[in-house]
Amino acid sequence: MVEAMKDHIAILGAGAWGTALAMQAERAGQRAMLWARDPARAALIQQSRANERLLPGVALPAGITITADAAEALTGAALILLVVPAQALRPVLQTLPALPAPVLICAKGVEAGSLMLPLEVLVGTHPGVTSGVLSGPNFAHEIARGLPAAAVVASHDAGLRALGVARLGSAGFRLYGGDDPVGAEIGGAAKNVIAIAAGAVMGAGLGENARAALITRGLAEIARLALALGGRADTVAGLSGLGDLLLTATGPGSRNTSLGMALGRGENLPDILAAREGVTEGVATAPALVARAASLGVDLPICTAVAELVSGKVTLQEAVGRLLARPQRDE
Repeated sequence: MVEAMKDHIAILGAGAWGTALAMQAERAGQRAMLWARDPARAALIQQSRANERLLPGVALPAGITITADAAEALTGAALILLVVPAQALRPVLQTLPALPAPVLICAKGVEAGSLMLPLEVLVGTHPGVTSGVLSGPNFAHEIARGLPAAAVVASHDAGLRALGVARLGSAGFRLYGGDDPVGAEIGGAAKNVIAIAAGAVMGAGLGENARAALITRGLAEIARLALALGGRADTVAGLSGLGDLLLTATGPGSRNTSLGMALGRGENLPDILAAREGVTEGVATAPALVARAASLGVDLPICTAVAELVSGKVTLQEAVGRLLARPQRDE
C-alpha cells in the first residue's frame, strides 16, 4: 500500500474526466490521488503512467498516485472530487466510508428511477457532508493537455467555493464561484440530452438552421426546468448552462452529439453503444429528466423527443414532425 498522502485532492473515478482532473490538480500545484474501482486497472495506470484506453497519448505526471483502495485515497484529503457517471454514483457512494472532506460532484445527469440530481444522491447517502458541483464547458482530452478552459464551482457553502477555486484553478483553467448548484446541475444534465437532438438533425442532413433552432429552444427548456427547481436564469446563461450546451452540442469530441449523429444516419442504438468507450450520459438522462420535469408540470418537448427516440418509441422523422407540428406561440 502507498503511504497515505496528507492534504491532497482525492479524485474518485479514473475515467477520462477523473484522470484529466487529477492532471489539472497536479498542474495547479496539488498532490492528487486517483481512485479506480478495478484493482487491475489501477495497477495498469500506475505502472504505465497513462490512461491509454480513454486518454490516448497523454502521460500522467509523477505527482499523481493511483490506487484501488478508497479509504487510502480519502485519508488526509482536503478536497474530494466525485467523478463517476451519474447512473453509477449511488452504488459507488454506498461502498465508500465516511467522507472526511468537502465534496465536489463532477457527474452530470439525472438518476434513473429516483429522478434525483447527483447532489441529491450524495446528500441521501452521506448526509451532512459539505458539497457542491464542478461544471462547465470542458472536454476531458483538452483539460488533460492543459488547453485553456473555464468552469464553475457551484455550492451554497462559500468556503467550499473558495477551496475549489484555490485548489483546482490555474492560469489555464479559470474557475468561477457560483451559489446556484441546482442551476449548474440542470445545465449539465440537460445539455447532454439537447446535444443528442442536435447531433441527430446533423446526422440526418437536416441542416445548420435546424441545429441552431434546437440548441436555442433547448436552452429555453433548461431555463424552465432550472427555475422550477429553484435555480436561476443567470446560471443558465453562464458557463454551466449556455457554455456547456454550446460545447456539447457543437463540439466534434462530444459523445452525445456523435451518438445523435449516428442515430440520425439510421444506426441502431445498441450497436452504437456497444462500439463505444466511456458513457454517453444523455441516453439514460433523457427519460429521467423528462419524468422529473413532468412531476413539476414543466414541458420539455425537445428532451421528450430525445427520450422517445432513444427508447425506440418514435423514429427521428416522427420526432421532428411532432416538434414542427407543435402549436404556434410567441417565443
